[in-house]
Amino acid sequence: MKAQIKTLDGGIAKDIELPELFSEEYRPDLIKKAVMALQSKRRQPHGTNPFAGICSSAVGWGSGRGSSHVPRIKNGSRAAKVPQAKGGREAHPPKVAKILIKEINQKEKQKAFRSAVAASISADLIRGRGHNFDGAVPVILEDKFESLSRTQDVIKALTTAGVYHDVERSKESKKVRPGRGKMRGRRFKQRKSLLIVTSELPLRAARNLSGVDVVTVDQLNVEHLAPGMLAGRLTVWTEGAVIRLEGR
Repeated sequence: MKAQIKTLDGGIAKDIELPELFSEEYRPDLIKKAVMALQSKRRQPHGTNPFAGICSSAVGWGSGRGSSHVPRIKNGSRAAKVPQAKGGREAHPPKVAKILIKEINQKEKQKAFRSAVAASISADLIRGRGHNFDGAVPVILEDKFESLSRTQDVIKALTTAGVYHDVERSKESKKVRPGRGKMRGRRFKQRKSLLIVTSELPLRAARNLSGVDVVTVDQLNVEHLAPGMLAGRLTVWTEGAVIRLEGR
């Protein structure tokens, strides 16, 4: 499979043979499993003390007193220990011992990565995610793109490549989250936009663009290519990144 390498001014520099992993079959089941395994490693275990709420002298009075059989504080009548009592134990508390990390086989993980990379050059899957772009995919730019140091120059190159509409779509999608989540450090929701993959260093000049993620080939993982477990993210590659990708 061949693809064209575009210059920063919109011309065509040359054709390149894409690595074999761009021809991998589409496996949404493995992609979902791999993304869930990645996300599970970010969860922080939390739980209560196993003895919380039950460190008390309370015992039941037994039958014949005309009272319920709940444990009651000695030298008093206040109920304790049980979930319905003030200061009692929680009915089903979170437990630290719960296994939060989901496992995935190494070969499944590798196949999921290759499948997500292949999905990034499928125009139907990309449009199915809601991305806006003009022209054909994949979008591969010459290595000069990695040396751009001004955000204005990056915007100009992305506009020429026909993918900057997607950044504007992401910028317009920023909205306040409904519900109490907005009070917990997640006030805004915003759609994902471009993924820019470079060979050596991340493109710092593109970090402030709305919804854009900037990574190198070595940092690239399944979650970058399939945010929300849905593959087909609009991706901008550099020539060096595509060449280095063949070794992964």
